Amino acid sequence: MAIAMLKNQPKGAIAPHAPTVPTMPGDYWQWQGHSIYYVKAGESRRDSPPLLLIHGFGASTDHWRKNIHELQRDFEVWAIDLLGFGRSAKPDLTYSGQLWRDQLHAFIQEKIGKPVVIAGNSLGGYASLCVAADYPEAVAGVILLNSAGPFTPVADAPKPSPFQQAIAETIRTVMLQPVPSWLLFQYLRQPRTIRKTLEKVYVDRSAITDQLVADIRRPASDPGAVQVFAAVFKSPQGDTVDSLLQRLTVPLYLIWGEGDPWMKARQRSALFRQYYPQAQEVFVQAGHCPHDEVPQQVNALMREWVRGVMG
Repeated sequence: MAIAMLKNQPKGAIAPHAPTVPTMPGDYWQWQGHSIYYVKAGESRRDSPPLLLIHGFGASTDHWRKNIHELQRDFEVWAIDLLGFGRSAKPDLTYSGQLWRDQLHAFIQEKIGKPVVIAGNSLGGYASLCVAADYPEAVAGVILLNSAGPFTPVADAPKPSPFQQAIAETIRTVMLQPVPSWLLFQYLRQPRTIRKTLEKVYVDRSAITDQLVADIRRPASDPGAVQVFAAVFKSPQGDTVDSLLQRLTVPLYLIWGEGDPWMKARQRSALFRQYYPQAQEVFVQAGHCPHDEVPQQVNALMREWVRGVMG
């Protein structure tokens, strides 16, 4: 069993931000009758696989613009809006890791045409892991940035009290109703609320620009956006992360924003290494979205890893 490589970045060593860049031009691809938005940049290279970038919940290809802007110099780079997000269609469906897994696998086969290194943040990390675990022939490597997804609870873990379970069930029941979910969605899509949420999960608040807030808010005005939001509360839980890792056969690189209040990076790191000890990982001084908060640092890490593993 290989030992995971662990590198610690110096505290406070936040890399300069990549220059502000305009929206990257994109195109649409049809999948199962739905319009899917994607961006392509850079040229195909014989010495490295393409990169496919997957955004997190509520984000889009725009969240990767700083990365695409720089990485296109060295790689063929693709980014895609998951069904239900960004500029992609927002049909009234049951959303799940399996749905996005199948979307991404079809995209790799039909549009890219060769195995990719797939990189995902948060929800996009979970979707990326689903693709790599179930379609290894389509994936040359996986990069997860503060990846979401549940692990199987351990037997001796403390269980919620009956009161906590009742509260959780009540909240879920209420949010399945159209009016409460609509009201919450209207509150969350306000620029002030978006900014306050970002301030909680970014270590360096100077990275929270008007452009970033606008990028996140824009898709919330699309037809079907509120239905997609409500669908989150009724989506079935998919495969656990540990079950996916037990099926994984390709190289895995974990980039952790250590200041993320939503993910206990050190604890999740230990779980990932428990089930996939050959993984390589690095911790950076950032929050939930390190690729956007410290893009130059993350771009360098991704470039170095891809060249080292795939070279």
